[in-house]
Amino acid sequence: MFRHSKVFITKLKNLSLQGSWRSRGSSAVERALQYTAGQKLHGFTVKEVTAVPDLFLTAVKLSHDATGAQYLHAARDDSNNLFSVQFRTTPMDSTGVPHILEHTVLCGSQRFPCRDPFFKMLNRSLSTFMNAFTASDYTMYPFSTQNAKDFQNLLSVYLDAVFFPCLRELDFWQEGWRLEHETPTDPSSRLVFKGVVFNEMKGVFSDNERLYAQHLQNKLLPDHTYSVVSGGEPLAIPDLTWEQLKHFHATHYHPSNARFFTYGDLPLEQHLQQIEEEALSKFERTEPNTAVPPQTHWDKPRVDHVTCRPDALAPDPIKQNTLCMSYLLGETGFEEEQIEALLHKIEIQMKHQSTSFGLALASYIASCWNHDGDPVQLLKISENVSRFRQCLKENPRYLQDKIQHYFKDNAHRLTLTMSPDERFLEKQAEAEEQKLQQKIQNLSDADHKDIYEKGLQLLAAQSTTQDASCLPALKVSDIEPIIPYTPVQPGTAGGVPVQYCEQPTNGMVYFRAMCNLNSLPEDLKIYVPLFCSVITKLGCGELDYRQQAQRIELKTGGMSVSPQIIPDTADLDLYEQGIILSSSCLERNLPDMFQLWSDIFNSPRFDDEQRLRVLVMMSAQELSNGISYSGHMYAMTRAARTLTPTADLQEAFSGMDQVKFMKRIAEMTDLTSVLRKLPRIKRHLLNPENMRCAVNATPQKMSEAAGEVERFIGNIAANRKERKPVRPTVVEVRPLDPQAGSSASRKLISEPHFKPCQMKTYFQLPFNVNFVSECVRAVPFTHTDYASLCILARMMTAKFLHGEIREKGGAYGGGARMGGGGLFSFYSYRDPNSTQTLSAFRGGVEWARAGKFTQQDIDEAKLSVFSAVDAPVAPSDKGLGRFLNGITDEMKQRYRERLFAVTDKNLIDVAGRYLGVGQQTCGVAILGPENESIRKDPSWVVK
Repeated sequence: MFRHSKVFITKLKNLSLQGSWRSRGSSAVERALQYTAGQKLHGFTVKEVTAVPDLFLTAVKLSHDATGAQYLHAARDDSNNLFSVQFRTTPMDSTGVPHILEHTVLCGSQRFPCRDPFFKMLNRSLSTFMNAFTASDYTMYPFSTQNAKDFQNLLSVYLDAVFFPCLRELDFWQEGWRLEHETPTDPSSRLVFKGVVFNEMKGVFSDNERLYAQHLQNKLLPDHTYSVVSGGEPLAIPDLTWEQLKHFHATHYHPSNARFFTYGDLPLEQHLQQIEEEALSKFERTEPNTAVPPQTHWDKPRVDHVTCRPDALAPDPIKQNTLCMSYLLGETGFEEEQIEALLHKIEIQMKHQSTSFGLALASYIASCWNHDGDPVQLLKISENVSRFRQCLKENPRYLQDKIQHYFKDNAHRLTLTMSPDERFLEKQAEAEEQKLQQKIQNLSDADHKDIYEKGLQLLAAQSTTQDASCLPALKVSDIEPIIPYTPVQPGTAGGVPVQYCEQPTNGMVYFRAMCNLNSLPEDLKIYVPLFCSVITKLGCGELDYRQQAQRIELKTGGMSVSPQIIPDTADLDLYEQGIILSSSCLERNLPDMFQLWSDIFNSPRFDDEQRLRVLVMMSAQELSNGISYSGHMYAMTRAARTLTPTADLQEAFSGMDQVKFMKRIAEMTDLTSVLRKLPRIKRHLLNPENMRCAVNATPQKMSEAAGEVERFIGNIAANRKERKPVRPTVVEVRPLDPQAGSSASRKLISEPHFKPCQMKTYFQLPFNVNFVSECVRAVPFTHTDYASLCILARMMTAKFLHGEIREKGGAYGGGARMGGGGLFSFYSYRDPNSTQTLSAFRGGVEWARAGKFTQQDIDEAKLSVFSAVDAPVAPSDKGLGRFLNGITDEMKQRYRERLFAVTDKNLIDVAGRYLGVGQQTCGVAILGPENESIRKDPSWVVK
């Protein structure tokens, strides 16, 4: 996966701190404190041992005696253990060599020579994370798992992949680039460029934000590696040779150029022993020539311009920079409250417990460590904050001086503008065609024959069933048969149902409220997402929007409102519609957080049209830019819209309909009419009559939190109003948790006039790749066939669709999934093909109906499904499924037992009954470039 540096700049904000923390007798933190500097362990020497109480961990820094490989272990009482190895990769051209290498090393290695062990391990493990990233100047290979045996298995596969890969020419063609006949079996079909990374980067360069960020880095740091595209510039990728790829591996993927990081509660010495025996003992020290020299400083600022595809609200950096500069350097300086708000944010991030803390930590230290900075120093957050406070105390103009030095007096400045070019995609296509013709002109008859034969050779390899028995695997019997129980206490506050869940939240309180929108007039529904995105950003009570933003930063961990459409667990035609309010705070700030919510309910400010315009423009731009990154989600949402009432509303709230609606709003010259709708929506939505709440906090603070909720409900009681649901909807009241004796209930909507129907929609968009989806109306969560369809989707993805869509088709990704809304969805991502991929989806169904799979395939699919089902849940989110969807622990356990019980007969049966042609209603959607054959086909609706 290509991670642009802009995305991967590691700031503290990425460090949503704390994993699933729990204390135990002899903790991992205490055990690690026993190590001493100078101690020898399995070929490594301990360099330093540091307690980091801020993050509840002990950092142990080591180096490998023979190779100089660097190692950092973060011992912490978190069972979600992580491993990562990163190499400094500093390419000097834009052929994408580090990115293509990242893909190719995962295609087979000396101990595990089967094709694609990386993707195969996704189904042979209970990993909570597996991936690889190429940044501008390093490549990182992380994985995490809660199972000790699984950790050893994955470590063996990762070590062998990076240090002893096969790097076969066939894998280079598949993952990087190749010249191949459009139809590989037809030598008379035209030659085209193919390859997974080639198509991925065409997709990346369709994204205007990524294009802008890439250009900014290349032009601001033009002397060395940052002047090139590490992920690969599509027209430069075909200049890379297989020999160059192998050479880059030999010079960069060496322990002397490596940094190892492990995290969690597993013993460090086991990791060191395995890494030494399986990899490092086979190497000697080298001097890697991978360091990046300092950029020559400019003596005067520069200006540059970049063009992009049309239909995007391009950023205007000049205006933004000027505003930013004049604001920072104005007479106001830095208000103390502003500084305190930012320091409070750091405190919150240290307290908040996320489930992927190890991964966040690895990302946080990666950039600094890559350039020989001290990763342990980065972890001493309180110490760094104290040093900052001291600097501020000694020099009240400390921050102004920094601004003066780094911004105002800094001549190394680039002003980069971007504007749309109507011919942007046309020019890209012309340039690609020109490159293609250059390549073809240089081919001899023997080359032509060779290309045809190699194409057939690759196709044969891709079509051969692989023997994966060399790979380690967990067994289904390794999966815990029973889920851990999460106790919750139902209660009420001022007549509003509240769910209380006592958790080790480390001094934080988490609040949610679900407000249904059953009484909202139909004409206002399309505005709900806009209302949600602006309601906490317009000001409230005595505060204008700037003061409100600062108050939120100073007193909470954030406040958000988002639309929520919750499908019923037992009936595809019932759903709950509403908005969810979410916020968190330190225990000491509980009253302040609820005061902010009270002001938003009682006195939101809807009087600033200029502020609304800014928010509308930002929202419309985000939606527009998001399509090229999440096109498969938009395709699935659109394909599903005619199948269930839930999916129909989902399309209106978060699909292409919403994108087009926000674009129209952003282009309005007068927003008064929009502004007038907001108080009307507020009266229906922010109404305690339609509300239920949930609180997660420590047992010690729960009664205080309950008191604050009671006070909050009392404060907003004036908004309480019995409003009739809008016809023709029918409301069914269903108890949220019958066993708990709770008064909470979900008011479910049914649409008597909704009739599922087939529809095929094509969105012609300014992209050079496609996003394809087909969705089928299947069954809800509690149906006996739901578990079988989940296993089928996972198995079909791993054993059939991955090979057809990615390996043969060249798309970046593709597969099938069974959704909680009762829909079975197929999808592809950054795909050079369109209707051909729909044929692959059908092929997957026929493959399953014919029973062309083994018991091993079923077991692997079960492991993969359970790794998602059993993914760790943060203390902040415990009990949330019950609160939102009414899914109790008992329902989860029943679903679990059904997953264990799925057989080959079940899979063949559900493939035929639900996915066979004409069996159920299905919808299709494609987002992509102009497509003549679809345009001429009357069965498609073209947008």
